[in-house]
Amino acid sequence: MRIYGPSGTTIGSPAGNTKRSGSTGFSLPDDAASTQATRPAAAPKAAANIDALLALQGIEEDPVERRKRSVQRGKGALDVLDDLKLGLLAGNFDASTVGRLREAAANLKASSGDPGLDAVLSEIELRVEVELAKAGQF
Repeated sequence: MRIYGPSGTTIGSPAGNTKRSGSTGFSLPDDAASTQATRPAAAPKAAANIDALLALQGIEEDPVERRKRSVQRGKGALDVLDDLKLGLLAGNFDASTVGRLREAAANLKASSGDPGLDAVLSEIELRVEVELAKAGQF
């Protein structure tokens, strides 16, 4: 009994153009070798632009969620300002705190959609910018 392909056994049909040799080894048809052309491996396609993905996420964001994120960014900036104050009172000025201040200032630029919250965030941003200007004088 011979097995031809994935469908199982075929009784009574000739093997076609399989190679036959005097040995009892395994052989493949000639056309099977030519159809399996090797293709070079292609790199996976990356997202065209991460900003486009973030913009799409921003479209679906509801005002309540945007307000919550703005409040979190404001609290984070106030925490960094507090860390700076404690560091200066202790007498050790930490350069990593200045880096965190720069990051907090960049995060405060986004609008929350609430005029009152935006006013408070702009005051926090102003204070962060003042502290960054002071840190540049050290």
